[in-house]
Amino acid sequence: MTTDPDRSREVTRRRLLGGLLGTLALGTGAVLTGCTRPPLAREAAAGAAPSGGPAAGTTSTASPSTATPSAAALTEQQLAAVAQRHQGRTPKAWGLQTEGVVLRSGQQQVALTFDACGGPGGAGVDTALLALLRAEQIPATLFLNSRWIEANRTLADDLAADDLFELANHGTRHLPLSVSGRSAYGITGTGSVREVVDEVAGNHDLLTRLTGKEPRYFRPGTAYYDDIAVQIVRDLGEIPVNFDINGDAGATFTTGQVASAVGAARHGSIVISHMNQPKGMTAEGYAIALPKLKKAGITFARLDDLGLR
Repeated sequence: MTTDPDRSREVTRRRLLGGLLGTLALGTGAVLTGCTRPPLAREAAAGAAPSGGPAAGTTSTASPSTATPSAAALTEQQLAAVAQRHQGRTPKAWGLQTEGVVLRSGQQQVALTFDACGGPGGAGVDTALLALLRAEQIPATLFLNSRWIEANRTLADDLAADDLFELANHGTRHLPLSVSGRSAYGITGTGSVREVVDEVAGNHDLLTRLTGKEPRYFRPGTAYYDDIAVQIVRDLGEIPVNFDINGDAGATFTTGQVASAVGAARHGSIVISHMNQPKGMTAEGYAIALPKLKKAGITFARLDDLGLR
């Protein structure tokens, strides 16, 4: 008789995580795309970050300005006006830490953020991770892409109704945010000012219909922006957010690597991980890291609870 390795691994994973959850219940008081099957752990261990992100523990701050009225309240004429405002401008910066992007908060809590990228290989659901967050009542901000929402509409409705979670904008097509078509980790970005507007506004409207309120935070596919795109996000009423802790490198980290990376979070940290790769080890790593962080006095909050600007 042959054994299905994926099925055997899933059974082992459930048993392991089940044991960790049981322990938690007793009161133990840079890869970023995440859209393909995670590579072998040895590739992640070598330090490769196919979709970008600073090494775990890297900290940085930004000095963003106040956001303007939201895209959902804008007419097509107004969206076109935002595009026209930035037409012909030449970007001077490109990356994860572009000026105007929030990387940390000034509050005491840690913000856990999880991306759901959608598309081929990226529309899965890490149900063990969601179960862990709910079992431990850990608030989190979930950055959902339009493609993931469309593939998981019932779950998206469920998450929208859960006050533990806050839904944020992870783009319409999950593209790096560029006014000139720049690429990040093999993914070609938006190619014009108008494409940047559409990448933000399309999913903004979908999330507004889904939740009944406008999303306040944006993170692009791969988390890369140029400086003009950052300004466009703010003109459309959202706050561009990245992170100072890369928690799972696109769900390619081993259990130990996730636990170590997330465990490095400190007051004000914003942690990025992925909730769309059930074959990754993100849930297992969080099950180890969370009780240690709690013991160290760390508390958690959604981005909306932190007064970001």
